[in-house]
Amino acid sequence: MTSRNLSASMSEGAIEDEAHELVSHRRNRRMRSPRVAVVGIGSMGSMALWQLAKAGIDVVGFEQYGLAHERSAAGGESRMFRTAYMEGADYVPLLKTSRRLWQELEAETGQNLLTLNGALMIGPREDPRIANVIRSVEDFEIDHVVLDRAETMARYPQHRLEDGEISVLDREGGVIRPELAVLTAAERAAALGATIHDHTQVEAIDEKPAGVQITAGGKVHEFDKVIVTAGPWTARVFPQFSAHLVSKKIVMTWYLSDRLHEYTPDAFPAFGRVGGEIQTFGIPSLEGTMTKIGSVNTFGDVVLPEQLHRDVDLAELDAINREVARCHPGLRTTPSRVSVHMDAYTSDEHALVGPVPGSSQVFVLGGYSGHGFKMAPVMGEIAKDLAMSGSTSHSIGHLSPARFSA
Repeated sequence: MTSRNLSASMSEGAIEDEAHELVSHRRNRRMRSPRVAVVGIGSMGSMALWQLAKAGIDVVGFEQYGLAHERSAAGGESRMFRTAYMEGADYVPLLKTSRRLWQELEAETGQNLLTLNGALMIGPREDPRIANVIRSVEDFEIDHVVLDRAETMARYPQHRLEDGEISVLDREGGVIRPELAVLTAAERAAALGATIHDHTQVEAIDEKPAGVQITAGGKVHEFDKVIVTAGPWTARVFPQFSAHLVSKKIVMTWYLSDRLHEYTPDAFPAFGRVGGEIQTFGIPSLEGTMTKIGSVNTFGDVVLPEQLHRDVDLAELDAINREVARCHPGLRTTPSRVSVHMDAYTSDEHALVGPVPGSSQVFVLGGYSGHGFKMAPVMGEIAKDLAMSGSTSHSIGHLSPARFSA
């Protein structure tokens, strides 16, 4: 063999070795778990962090405030959990999975987060939202009871119904403790290996061909995938959705009663009510003195979420006070406690869940429009699925961000 042929042979061998090395590198890259960031450790972000850490993913969370802070939709002591869903039966499979995951988080941590004392849906039989509730319980075999006006008031004298109104008792519903749930999920994620940077503001998210750079607290971090769960700040992160996404002020109110024993969790299921001047909801007394009766209606747009105006004019409470006087004979008709929060609302009041249009590395979970907290654990599981494979087996087609893409 001449030196020329020997040189050529060695060159061919080197090329072959290099090709094998490249294939091996690509295979290892495919097999390697992605490094994932979660931006915003609130309702959805805390659950995404928990699910990703539980799956053994290298996950880092960024939160501009402290854990379980009150500046977003996770505040207010309590949230209703319901599977008989006014917003549409498409949500029921997600809610059933979410209930299982709530109980799984409780089992892992020993915390009491979900009380299944039932949820009562009230309104005119012909109202489309009540029709959605009935479709939900029938199509998905939810344990329930349908009660007419007289039956409802006999069983639950805390409510006064009008002619033609009915109620549907969702026995699979109840009450969630949101602040405790956020903190519990985040701390469980940390125990499973997640890294949490609280009091750390994300200044930039920059997609690169090989990943995503996050600048936070003046430092640059490299990730394969990014999950953005920014709540009221979602439109600021993704201005392409601003025509369909706005943050709104939420006001919650609590009322005293001379008959408090009628408003304990064992006597008073959580409820949602339509057909009146405004849509309302209620939670039994958890802290022992007051009952939460709130308005689903929002109280104006929030232009700068970090400057949420927390004052409430007395006139702003007129509508909810009238509904309390009309529908709840056992409660005082002016609130003894008021708190202000906010959430991001889409133009169709269904969330944005999935890849940001044009990206395979950045995903958004936002715009839950005031009815998302009950679904937080399953949304965490969906976030994990998206980060690991880009898709999920959960049915979220109706929540695709692409529906608002220009």
